[in-house]
Amino acid sequence: MTDAAMDAAMTDAALRWLLDEHTDVAVRYQAHRDLLGHHDASLRRRIAVEGEGAALLAARGPNGHWGRGFYQPKWTSSHYTLLELRNLGLPPETPAPRETGAMILAEERGRDGGLNPSRTIGQSDVCINGMALNYLSYFGAATGDLASIVDFILSQRMPDGGFNCRSNRSGATHSSVHTTVSVIEGITEYLRGGHGHRADELAAAAASSVGFLLRHRLFRSEHTGEPMHPEFVRLHHPARWHFDILRGLDALRDAGVAYDPRMDDAIEILRRRRRDDGRWAASSAYPGATHLPPVRAGLPHPWVTLGALRVLGAYGS
Repeated sequence: MTDAAMDAAMTDAALRWLLDEHTDVAVRYQAHRDLLGHHDASLRRRIAVEGEGAALLAARGPNGHWGRGFYQPKWTSSHYTLLELRNLGLPPETPAPRETGAMILAEERGRDGGLNPSRTIGQSDVCINGMALNYLSYFGAATGDLASIVDFILSQRMPDGGFNCRSNRSGATHSSVHTTVSVIEGITEYLRGGHGHRADELAAAAASSVGFLLRHRLFRSEHTGEPMHPEFVRLHHPARWHFDILRGLDALRDAGVAYDPRMDDAIEILRRRRRDDGRWAASSAYPGATHLPPVRAGLPHPWVTLGALRVLGAYGS
């Protein structure tokens, strides 16, 4: 069997696994949408009442928040739960996330226009605001409600083209891949929603942020050529605010970025991470309490496999 035939057989086996009725309905919906080009609206509606989506929605408290509010505790807060629901592909018209998003917009606005969960730090965090722009845009927030968040994000753009959550608090002078990919994802969703406020400036900021990631070949130091951090070349789900090569490549794919040879190092690592059965495993989950139990590290992971297949579908050839 040729290498191409072997690759096709492995992909077919992985796809059958993703579409199996025992796989979470959100994975199945996105596999149909992203790998087969088939938008199954009935499957999407089931995300709210089955599996991971239903479990996350059920964890919402009677006060309309998850956890103890906007940003506490870390992974079980409203902020990270809304991000996770958005990434599941939950129907955007689902009432609960829209209601909680409206509460956040009404209650968490900082003096600089960004969302700020801290009562002691005057400056908002651009990484948090990039993530929030992502899920708030997805769940239908109005342009006027997002305008000050957009203004704040654009005010934090750095000379090297990207973003760093520490730029307005500790004087960071170099962008962060964590923050930059969060902002790219937020801008992608905002522009996809047709919002017009400073849209051209956001598109330019997204382009310069993509350039920043590509100059680093997504994960390498510009000075040494070595990986900037060991975790960047491991695969995680959910990534939340953390960067890794899978999240970076998938964000570029979702933003419609064309293939660039500077992606090759990351793509090759992704290929090498593939198991003999055609699937991908996740690395250890980031520590902290979660609403959903993590898949044990080293076992085939449906979300990681889905992300890897759609990245290779976009860039792998």
